[in-house]
Amino acid sequence: MIWLGIDTANAPLAVAVMNNDEILVEIKQHIKLTHSIGAMPAIEEALQRANIEPKAINAIAVSIGPGSYTGVRIGVTIAKTLGWTLQIPVVPVSSLKILASNIDSTTIICPVIDARRNNVYAAIYQGNETLLDDGHYSMETVIACLESYKASVNFVGMDAIKYEEQIKNILGDKATIAPPAKSLPSAVEAILLAQQMTLPMIEAVHQLVPVYKRITEAEANWLKEQQPYDN
Repeated sequence: MIWLGIDTANAPLAVAVMNNDEILVEIKQHIKLTHSIGAMPAIEEALQRANIEPKAINAIAVSIGPGSYTGVRIGVTIAKTLGWTLQIPVVPVSSLKILASNIDSTTIICPVIDARRNNVYAAIYQGNETLLDDGHYSMETVIACLESYKASVNFVGMDAIKYEEQIKNILGDKATIAPPAKSLPSAVEAILLAQQMTLPMIEAVHQLVPVYKRITEAEANWLKEQQPYDN
């Protein structure tokens, strides 16, 4: 079974082609190129290098967020378009679970994506258990939640290093930050996670939407405008 994996939820771009559990091609790009420009050429390159025609793809795994609004939207749109055109299932995968899957550990894993203003998209996992659901939190909230656990904590994600001082001040030596090589998004991990799920119906692609975990700035401004002025 031929899988195409796409992760555009972070600044780095990740694309992979797999035949069941065999990696045929994996591409990770962290260059100053927007996903709207770089994603499709990367997919085309991956398929060409794997010697796979688009019509030979059997399923698509795509990161649906949370993460960059624009990035997530681009990846989901590409996956939906390809899925419906090729009449194949598209499997949605959490961007945070993808990051967490980079770490082979029995410790607590906390994937982090920066959401600005000392806020993050984060989750807390231990093995198959979710200790904190994917969401938009202040970094203080995430650290406070982790403080209640005795086990060591592995932070993963390119943005985790931004909060290293804050993390170490509270959690001390029980917290470690994954090296850069383990902090990049992985389309291979997206596929491996998708393979553990039941394939959705092809028609389900129409209901597939990005998971932002917070309202966009435009939505926030609109809601603010709807509030009556104080007298």
